[in-house]
Amino acid sequence: MRHLSSRRLAVTSALGVAALGAALAAPAASAQQNPASITVTVMGTSDLHGHVYNWDYFKDAEYDDAAHNDVGLAKISTLVNDVRAQRGRDRTLLFDSGDTIQGTPLSYYYAKVEPITETGATHPMAAAMNVIGYDAITLGNHEYNYGLKMLGKWSRQVHAPVLAANAIDVRTGKPAYRPWVMKKVKVPGHKPVKFGVLGLTNPGIAIWDKANVQGKQRFDDLVATAKKYVPMMKAEGADVVVVTAHSGDSGLSSYGTDLPVENASALIAQQVPDVDAVLVGHAHKDIPEEFVTNPTTGKKVLLAEPALWGERLTVMDFGLRTKGSGWEVVSKHSQNLNSNTVPADPAVLAATATAHAKTVAYVNQPVATSTEELSGARSRLEDTPIVDFIQKVQTDTVTKALAGTQYASLPVLSVAAPFSREALFPAGQVRIKDVAGLYIYDNTLEAVTMNGAQVKDYLEYSAKYFKQVAPGAPIDEQDLTDNGQPDYNYDMLSGVAYDIDISKPVGSRIVGLSHPDGSPVTAADQFVVAVNNYRRSGGGGFPAVSTAPVVYNQQADIRQMLIDYATATGSIDPADFAVVNWRLVREGVPVFP
Repeated sequence: MRHLSSRRLAVTSALGVAALGAALAAPAASAQQNPASITVTVMGTSDLHGHVYNWDYFKDAEYDDAAHNDVGLAKISTLVNDVRAQRGRDRTLLFDSGDTIQGTPLSYYYAKVEPITETGATHPMAAAMNVIGYDAITLGNHEYNYGLKMLGKWSRQVHAPVLAANAIDVRTGKPAYRPWVMKKVKVPGHKPVKFGVLGLTNPGIAIWDKANVQGKQRFDDLVATAKKYVPMMKAEGADVVVVTAHSGDSGLSSYGTDLPVENASALIAQQVPDVDAVLVGHAHKDIPEEFVTNPTTGKKVLLAEPALWGERLTVMDFGLRTKGSGWEVVSKHSQNLNSNTVPADPAVLAATATAHAKTVAYVNQPVATSTEELSGARSRLEDTPIVDFIQKVQTDTVTKALAGTQYASLPVLSVAAPFSREALFPAGQVRIKDVAGLYIYDNTLEAVTMNGAQVKDYLEYSAKYFKQVAPGAPIDEQDLTDNGQPDYNYDMLSGVAYDIDISKPVGSRIVGLSHPDGSPVTAADQFVVAVNNYRRSGGGGFPAVSTAPVVYNQQADIRQMLIDYATATGSIDPADFAVVNWRLVREGVPVFP
């Protein structure tokens, strides 16, 4: 655990001040002129997920989406510089609420292709954040994806304190990282304003990265941890308490009740006295301003979340006045600034230019030739060859690994999800970026044994992804899915055949579950099921899989398996692997004939 001293806040000039215009109102002049009343601004980012440049590495083009959002720390840096120029560098702080070093080919490259743990190179996310000048960074769950060694290396490279009060070293029983930090804002003629910043990460790490943390770290309840540390911060003179939480505001979890609540930010506001604001992360929501009343104090707690990937910068303004020997908060408001309103900061681009260029060259390496165009646009609605490509590689890998073992005679099923609706293998040359765009997560492959009853239950659970539509009723494809369940939590199985009857209620939709030869799957039939580590660890809450016996786990990266398979064969031909083994029906009539 590192203990970094608070950096002195120095006044700096910035680029693009005029770009914000009226959207960024400066603090009231009276507040700046009255030495007993000031405004301090807290800026926040979260869920950057490896984005520095405004670049889509899967498309090898500038990033754009339907809403014309921009992404990346280079854009965020310009916004930060603008706020500092308007507010005064000595009246601003900058925090992050986690999920920083995973999510793009850029971050993957420096974790797997040229890992910083071996080369000693500075991670591009550390380089960019150091240029910008963060005051504290809280860990997210995805910080653990590449293991504790990688996390430790990156944590030592960033200049800001790395926080995670509820990440506990199992061996010592103490926090594995710094729990909180006190930042001081100097006020001439008065005592400095003390901002206590508490960092909390997500308990789901114990599930999602079990292989990396089991027996090494545990993750305590966020509310209970805040109740422990907030009084300590107040006792040490914190005038303002800000919680940076990699945890959404819904109070819900994507897993069961064995772990503390996943999305606990609003619960912290409601249940922990003396919290003034929560910088929310994890949920990828754009929340400019939200207030939650703490029933114990009667005070309103400010919550804000800056979307994801650097699309937004949260700006919280705290109005303060002197009270006794300290300060009290008399007002607080927040807004989210859109990074598509400003140019990228040349200083951040320059600091990461080599890393960006290396990643672009890497993703453009050709690996195979596809005999035809394969698209993932309809993979959530129909059995598509591009997802069958994943199933083929996973099935072959597990089958080969289990040859000669007691499981060699069992049928191997494979689980895959439609991760990206934009996935595309073009006809002709297929590059690494195309394969990476199909499998966008850094999952590893595992395999478990399950019986026929468990397989059917698994499929029934997955099928809740679809809304119920009566026979003959119009089908709206855009409104048919996402029934409270994201695309990555809709699993398809290969190795068995089945229909999903969306006219039936959830729990009774799987029809005609059978073996490839047409014989019905019985409850007692035994299978080996290839599945990614996120699902096997309990991600998504699918039944049976998290407690099923593991028969294969070589910590092999699935995306790299796909790349290696394509490279070795040199050809991607659907005739070699595409099998339509599932379909959507209503009373036996196909929804998409």
